[in-house]
Amino acid sequence: MPAVSIYILWGLTLLLSIGAFVAVFVLYKQSRKKVSPAVSQEELPQLEEMKAKGREILLEARDEALRIKREAESEAQKRRAEVSKLESRVSQKEEWIDKRIGASEEREKSLSLREKAQAESEKKIEEIKREQLEKLQRVSGLTKEEAKNIILTAVEKNLKSDIARRIKETEEEIKFEADRKAKEILVTAIQKVSTEYVAEYTTSTIALPDDEMKGRIIGREGRNIRTFENLAGVNVEIDETPGVITLSSFDGVRREVARRAMEKLIADGRIQPARIEEVVAKSQRDVDKIIREAGEQLVYETGVTGLPSEIIDLLGRFKFRTSYGQNMIAHTLEVVNIGKVLANEIGTDVKIVKAACLLHDIGKVLTADTEGSHTQIGADILRRHKISERIIQAMESHHEEKPFTSIEGILVNVADAISGARPGARYEDYESYVKRISELENIAASFDGVEKTFALQAGREVRVIVIPQKVDDNGIVTLAHGIAKRIHDEVVYPGMVKVTVIRENRAVEVAK
Repeated sequence: MPAVSIYILWGLTLLLSIGAFVAVFVLYKQSRKKVSPAVSQEELPQLEEMKAKGREILLEARDEALRIKREAESEAQKRRAEVSKLESRVSQKEEWIDKRIGASEEREKSLSLREKAQAESEKKIEEIKREQLEKLQRVSGLTKEEAKNIILTAVEKNLKSDIARRIKETEEEIKFEADRKAKEILVTAIQKVSTEYVAEYTTSTIALPDDEMKGRIIGREGRNIRTFENLAGVNVEIDETPGVITLSSFDGVRREVARRAMEKLIADGRIQPARIEEVVAKSQRDVDKIIREAGEQLVYETGVTGLPSEIIDLLGRFKFRTSYGQNMIAHTLEVVNIGKVLANEIGTDVKIVKAACLLHDIGKVLTADTEGSHTQIGADILRRHKISERIIQAMESHHEEKPFTSIEGILVNVADAISGARPGARYEDYESYVKRISELENIAASFDGVEKTFALQAGREVRVIVIPQKVDDNGIVTLAHGIAKRIHDEVVYPGMVKVTVIRENRAVEVAK
């Protein structure tokens, strides 16, 4: 690039010089042609002046060309210096990169050697470890697995002791903080609630004026009794017991309709299929009216307002519904009263607690017709009728099928447990009772170190006696927690079950 610039400058200088010379020459020729012999002597000074000017122009052109030449040479020299400097820097960078590459190769080679040495060292360590283990096994007379089992047993024993101690300390701390206030609140709630219960069953007995009425109820070839059972949805049991018949159904509403219809038919004396159909339909309308009145009365007594009529009708069905022999209206009133007192004592939202307590078992009236737990069925019904989500969340966790999302939900759970756990509140048939008691005792007896188990207080307490040589003082705490967890996961029971583990040592000597 610099050489090309010099050549260009040289060319420009030469062209300027030639141009100046040509201009002088042309002017000279023109002046010669125009000069006549007559005036040549007069114009001679002008010609000389023009010649002098031509020479000056030529000299100026020459000087300009030299100046341009010098500038071009200076520029070229400067460019050559810059190029030389860049070449020097590039050369230095290449040397630096070559050095770094060499250092990296040296480091890689060093690391490879160190890895190889480390692998050899690890191999030697493993060999030494294996030799030491073999020597240790020969000296101790134990295999590796036997020694491992001994160590694990010792560690497990220490951990078991620590776990039991921490559980005991935590329980004592929690009890110390919560026992006084909890007792005060629960006692206050229970004292303010006083209700009476009469155990209700799944059958209704109807007195007959005489045994001849049994034949009229059955009818020719059983057509009367079949018509009645199909229309009323109950079983009519007629046996040799004098003067009575029994209506059986797990649906309390159907049983009430059937009872009213049968009493009217017996009083009227006209028992035939057409009359049976008419009387059952009228009894159904009467019971529907009773259900609506019962629902309105229940809502009025609890002080909950703004419920849809469909929900009120479902609540009215509680009048003819029992759970463990406990009437649902009486149970619901008690749960609402307990929940209201607890909410007032704690200072939470009383309206939400009352509404959730009122609706907590509403799904039970539809469990025979719908799949799912009564809690989930009830929550679905309430959502269809646009009930507040806070009320639904509080009621659907009362059996802990879903985690608690609010204090109100916990209070509904506590109120329901208090109502169901009160002695005499609920009724179980004998077979279910015996089965539950057996399950409690069998679960407790399945743990190691248990000698005897006893289910007490109608299955509300399980007392466990352990073998002192197999279960120490720390172990009884862990054992009690294990039994309680198994019972919670595997047994269906109302209220709560207390687990008591007893460990005692006895020394017996006979004087002879």
